[in-house]
Amino acid sequence: MLEARLPNANAATPSTRPATWRERLLEGWQAWRDGVLTSPGFQRRAARSWWMRPVARRRARSLFDLVAGFVYSQVLLACVRLRLFDHLAAGPLTAAELQRVLDLPAEGTERLLAAAVALELVDRRKSRGQVRYGLGRLGAPMVANEAVSAMVEHHAVLYGDLSDPVALLKGGTAPALSRYWAYASSAAPGELPPEAVNEYSALMSASQPLVADEVLDAYDIGQHRCLLDVGGGQGRFLLAAARRSATLQLKLFDLPGVVPVAQQNFAAAGVTQRASVSGGDFTRDALPGGADVASLIRVIYDHPDERAATILAAVYAALPPGGTLLLAEPMAGASGARRMGDAYFNFYLLAMQGGRSRSAAELTRLVQAAGFERVRELATPIPLQVSVLVARKP
Repeated sequence: MLEARLPNANAATPSTRPATWRERLLEGWQAWRDGVLTSPGFQRRAARSWWMRPVARRRARSLFDLVAGFVYSQVLLACVRLRLFDHLAAGPLTAAELQRVLDLPAEGTERLLAAAVALELVDRRKSRGQVRYGLGRLGAPMVANEAVSAMVEHHAVLYGDLSDPVALLKGGTAPALSRYWAYASSAAPGELPPEAVNEYSALMSASQPLVADEVLDAYDIGQHRCLLDVGGGQGRFLLAAARRSATLQLKLFDLPGVVPVAQQNFAAAGVTQRASVSGGDFTRDALPGGADVASLIRVIYDHPDERAATILAAVYAALPPGGTLLLAEPMAGASGARRMGDAYFNFYLLAMQGGRSRSAAELTRLVQAAGFERVRELATPIPLQVSVLVARKP
């Protein structure tokens, strides 16, 4: 398979192969377009032309949103840390009332509310001659949303690493995010102590509800007898699967420092009679057998191709003939979520020093190289959060 992916030394490369007339025509048009769009004179005329003005304004707004994106994210972080959305969940409040509960000075409260209204996190409402503030269309889903709030807080680490993006791209000192996700860059993740894995494991557990129902809505787990969740963390995905099928047997495999919390969670949920937990390193240790379906939920994108291939081979070995692989993660190039996969996760995983964002086609090739067949992609309601591939062991 490796040789098949290597370029043919005798084949013409794009730099040496003569261009077709279609390519020359396209290249000429693109060069003309670039020249026009970068011309200050054209930009001034577009801004003044009644029929081009809406396009010019829209593009200017989109470009400024990229410039101001960090500020927007920090407004959201302030709202989360001050629990603004939870305070508004019971009903609209005046600026004076919010000033008291947020414990901010009047000017700070006004600035936060103005920004939150502009970002549609908060609504400004007038009633009976008084202005109150309520939940906006983007703020309402944040109420008691442990998953998103945990991710918003966590991004402080990522933003620190991105303060010098050029240095990050050049690969200098180890980013802070790589220390947070210690297992991704460790040569022996199975030997990491609990204190090195507990923080990220808790974050993954908190964010798991974002994707668990999406995956289980896309794929009927009830058709299986036993589910092995590889890299299953604190067991949140398995618990979600257990709620879908009262007879499904549950197996979890993750690092030794992670699995004790999963055991506690299974006990609290009353599923210990049908759940088993194993600790180990899936790049070195054999996975437990006995399952007819194995899941990799947001696991493969944490790892480079070589380690991803090792993990998939271990899953293949653990499954019986006819066994099913369920692979779910955000994917590059996903419909309606290209920015998330190609921009956000691309740089997040760079700072993490782990894997990379892959397209469904790239993941399919990895899955097939491990020996799986009949690979298919399942539709999910929000591909931005997760996409799903299903494959069978022959």
